[in-house]
Amino acid sequence: MKKVLSVIIPVYNMEKYIRQCLESLMIKEVLDKIEILVVLDGSTDRSEEIAMEYAKAHPYSVRVISKPNGGHGSAINTGMDNAVGEYVKVLDSDDWMDAQALDALMRLLKELRRRQLHTDMIITNYVYEKPSENKRHVISYRNVLPKGRLLSWDEVGHFLPQQNLLMHSIIYRRAILNECRLELPAHTFYVDNLFAYQPLSCVDSLIYLDVDLYHYFIGRRDQS
Repeated sequence: MKKVLSVIIPVYNMEKYIRQCLESLMIKEVLDKIEILVVLDGSTDRSEEIAMEYAKAHPYSVRVISKPNGGHGSAINTGMDNAVGEYVKVLDSDDWMDAQALDALMRLLKELRRRQLHTDMIITNYVYEKPSENKRHVISYRNVLPKGRLLSWDEVGHFLPQQNLLMHSIIYRRAILNECRLELPAHTFYVDNLFAYQPLSCVDSLIYLDVDLYHYFIGRRDQS
């Protein structure tokens, strides 16, 4: 079966978190429709060993790619170079996805394929998770974007200052990333903002799916 969604997971020394990240994608109903690209960016801990467990258990869905350290952007570039899915989502290795929301996303993509439609971008909600303070906060776009149908930019409302449109809320059609020739810089912080905004000039259509898909873990001491 052709892969509908490529999930790129950049990894650098994340043995404490990567199992939870990967486990969140192990959903029987969708696993054969996604490819999970674990890009090891020069990791020296047990991240590769853990990732290989999943690759051996699910060889049709999980691939492990090792490369010299080049930073977050370099790892994403490697993932994009190897991706075959129609759509691309980046998932940082200390974050995770909600199972029900991922299932809803895949049902949407299946329906688009059935109707021979595509969208350049899909926007979902994301959740700030801050366990150190026992806090979580959902970023949604219900007041900005009509839900569940193809939109043009003319139909998009005004974002409030707190409604950040980040990598965490975006899924791009892979053809759009190729069209805009996205290549992220190596050894650079905050490249996720480039991933979010650089391709927008190539986007003609989008869909807002009102689900809390991405869980963004913040507050680690070693977090950049």
